[in-house]
Amino acid sequence: MMNPRKVAVVGCGFVGSSIAFSLMQKGIYSELVLIDANHAKAEGEALDLSHGLPYTAAMDIYAGDYSDVADCSLIIITAGANQKPGETRLDLIGKNVAILKSIIPQITATDFEGILMIVSNPVDVLTYAAWKISGYPAQRVIGSGTVLDTARLKYILGRHLDVDSRSVHAVIIGEHGDSELAVWSGANVSGIDLNHFCEIRGHFQHDESMQRIYEDVRDSAYEIIKRKGATYYGIAMAVARIAECIVKDEQAVLPVSVILDGEYGLKGLALSIPSVVGKHGVEKVLEIPLNAGEDEALHRSAGQLLEVISRISF
Repeated sequence: MMNPRKVAVVGCGFVGSSIAFSLMQKGIYSELVLIDANHAKAEGEALDLSHGLPYTAAMDIYAGDYSDVADCSLIIITAGANQKPGETRLDLIGKNVAILKSIIPQITATDFEGILMIVSNPVDVLTYAAWKISGYPAQRVIGSGTVLDTARLKYILGRHLDVDSRSVHAVIIGEHGDSELAVWSGANVSGIDLNHFCEIRGHFQHDESMQRIYEDVRDSAYEIIKRKGATYYGIAMAVARIAECIVKDEQAVLPVSVILDGEYGLKGLALSIPSVVGKHGVEKVLEIPLNAGEDEALHRSAGQLLEVISRISF
């Protein structure tokens, strides 16, 4: 029987351990299993986290193996090669598809009936690969998508407008990568049209500002990697937010990576698209209004990923 408050994290590198820490801080799970090819590393992370339990919610944290995941409600896969300076997310495909092919059959061999979340990059391609390899229903296989990119957009817009980023409503969709796009046509600040709010704040060069902000969002990971070698805190908080939506059955709208089956006229791939997320995973993929330029950019982004997927052997 599935335990709705049990989660597993596969891969205990910077990203996986940061996600485990964020999940512990949220206090939404009662049991957390850490799995890594280096079992001693998983044991060390479990011990380190467990020593902080007197200051947070009660929880059982331990290093395990795939025999421990059958009753999990969520398995988060972060295992994979890291993005190096000068390397794009798409450069990681071959290495990380091979890693998924070694991991997922060990999960499907159990009675796991929960949700599989992919965080490893390139997340959209790997989400599609995980769906193909696992054979699970599409709603149960999701990727972290552009949830982090969207947070970056809100943060940068908030700084630009000197307003709380939580009041900014805007979204990044498409590939979690270089071809992603901002949906400016629907962006607003607490219901006030973005351009109008910009003018209230004394900003009038809309096209120039939007391009600069978009490029800052798109290139954020490269800038962080150049400075500290990897990104992990932001994605950890984004993944914890998705997990919270699942545990609490929030029916929240988040731009997770989802398998498309005709939405936006696209199929045969996963893309980061606003979707309703709840205890069953992806409850509904939303076809949000796009202007002509945004629709064209989304299809261009999808075209790049379809070309990559066509070269992968499942």
